[in-house]
Amino acid sequence: MRTRIVIVDDDTRFRALARTLLEAAGYAIVAEAATGAEALAATRRDPPDAALVDVQLPDGNGLALARALAARDSDLRIILTSADPTLVPAAALAESPALAFVPKDKLAVTDLAQWLDG
Repeated sequence: MRTRIVIVDDDTRFRALARTLLEAAGYAIVAEAATGAEALAATRRDPPDAALVDVQLPDGNGLALARALAARDSDLRIILTSADPTLVPAAALAESPALAFVPKDKLAVTDLAQWLDG
């Protein structure tokens, strides 16, 4: 069974790119969300196996969203992303439920399977 992923990012172009990359790698995209609130609602309706979460969202930050998502499903595999790699220091990542941080400009060349495949 394919890993089911939700993409959370307020940039529609980035969501389209991430969808294309993830689907080409064999993953199923079950939802896209532009805000944390949309992500929480989407994952309530159709629980995914994993989430690709932007660190900067219009209604909060991705670290807080990662904690909220993990509180509801401790098995959810979360990858944080951002155009600004300085937004998630190693200590913040270590304290979060996210498995990894991947800069947006490295998404296409990073093997996400190590974090997404359960």
